[in-house]
Amino acid sequence: MEKIKSSELIINPDGSVFHLHLRPEHLADTVILVGDPGRVELVASFFDEVECTISNREFVTTTGIYKGKRFSALSTGIGTDNIDIVVNELDALVNIDLETRTPKAEHKSLNLIRIGTSGALQGNIPVDSFLLSNKSIGFDGMLNFYADRDDVSDLDFEKSFKEFVNWDAKLASPYVVPASEKLIDQLDGDDMIQGVTISANGFYGPQGRVLRLQTLDPDLNDKIEKFDFKGEKITNYEMESSAIFGLSKMLGHNAAAVCAIIANRITKDASKDYKPTVKRLINTVLDRLS
Repeated sequence: MEKIKSSELIINPDGSVFHLHLRPEHLADTVILVGDPGRVELVASFFDEVECTISNREFVTTTGIYKGKRFSALSTGIGTDNIDIVVNELDALVNIDLETRTPKAEHKSLNLIRIGTSGALQGNIPVDSFLLSNKSIGFDGMLNFYADRDDVSDLDFEKSFKEFVNWDAKLASPYVVPASEKLIDQLDGDDMIQGVTISANGFYGPQGRVLRLQTLDPDLNDKIEKFDFKGEKITNYEMESSAIFGLSKMLGHNAAAVCAIIANRITKDASKDYKPTVKRLINTVLDRLS
């Protein structure tokens, strides 16, 4: 089996992967992904036992035990570019022998669950509710750099969406990837709203916010709100789930995302204090995965 070159897989002197600074023994099979490094501590506050905490740049990981099950909580920072780093390095930890630099004969699947915050794009989605993404649309274009991109994407949904909104050719082509059905089944409940999530590649212009710069398509959010594909509506904006779903599916991992809705872009409503909602969501997700 061909050895992966050191320029392609950089390993630190202590045997850890380059950005995350993790070694295989540091990682649980179920990983909670959060954007904010400070939120790792909040997730870990629910653990009955903490094994280790490792940090480098915006990437902070704590691994521990919750109700007898081992979890890792890992911060990704903001954006799908960081997700490209995180998911590839997590996969390397479990599916590449870091000493020989060769892929392992036996594949291991991780469970990757993003817990985040989000803004709703439908007027009937209340602030402080939980939204479970069954699909994610990537506005970032990151997955388009990978050869298997079409194999994991809902191409009919993509085509319909681009035609409906008259997608501008100057923008990266959107991709649409379903979440893991296994994790959806585990996480779903009466307190969850399911929907289709957009991962934007920015917080301001890419999500239609105007400060001093005008957007390319001022009507894009109105068209997004009206879009319907076989009964599926686009429900919310966030910034990471599309790459998590896409890379995980290509690499053979299970991925899901659940967000606390902290604002509604249609009704212009916002949470008065979203932190208790996020804490309740973390506890709910840990319970359902245990």
